[in-house]
Amino acid sequence: MAKAAGDPQAYLSHISLIGRGGGAFKLLRGFDKSRHTVPDAVNSATSGFLAKLAAPELAAEAEDVFQRAKAALGYKRKDLSLDVTSPVAVLAARDFTLEIAYALEEGDPGRYAITRTLHGLRSASLVEVPAFDALFAAGFTGIVFALVKGVSVEAVIDAVETLDEGAGLQVAYPSDCRDCTLSVEGVNAEVICDGATLEMRFPRAGSPRELMAEFVAVRAAFALTKDKALRGLLG
Repeated sequence: MAKAAGDPQAYLSHISLIGRGGGAFKLLRGFDKSRHTVPDAVNSATSGFLAKLAAPELAAEAEDVFQRAKAALGYKRKDLSLDVTSPVAVLAARDFTLEIAYALEEGDPGRYAITRTLHGLRSASLVEVPAFDALFAAGFTGIVFALVKGVSVEAVIDAVETLDEGAGLQVAYPSDCRDCTLSVEGVNAEVICDGATLEMRFPRAGSPRELMAEFVAVRAAFALTKDKALRGLLG
């Protein structure tokens, strides 16, 4: 794993690993085409309907992760707990927290999204533990880093555009500059900055160790620049 500038523990509390999935609403196990109708809007009623139909699948996945975490990491009863209140399940372990959430797709209510968020990692060294890494193998496609002080998207764009061509950073953005997408040479990921967060999105799912190694590489690339706006992005 690449070495970060500074202590990884210092920024760990600001990191969440994100995994995304989903499918067609009518393919939920609880959906009965003779009695049910696929939602055509996202509102409290349809969201409640999703919560009801998704409950069995959510509970089954959450229980599976609970049992596998207990076995893989040698947890005792007091080391972890599980709360399932569809459409959300929260596994609170001694070393991490995993949230699994179902929601209707805003742009296509006939589909649902599943977001799995791993956060609250107790130690940076946890991702190097083989049992932990295997527990979440190929589980995540992104890392979200909360920018505690926030940042001006325009300032980030301007900073990258003034770098020398050999700096290894490039930027793309829409005309309203609501966000920008950074690419880092040698890192196979998009880095999206919206002023409040940075999200690294990867083309394929990876384990916590794999994604954290890429995060450290991006952080190092920013730290090597002379521009304060970029050097301060990842602390």
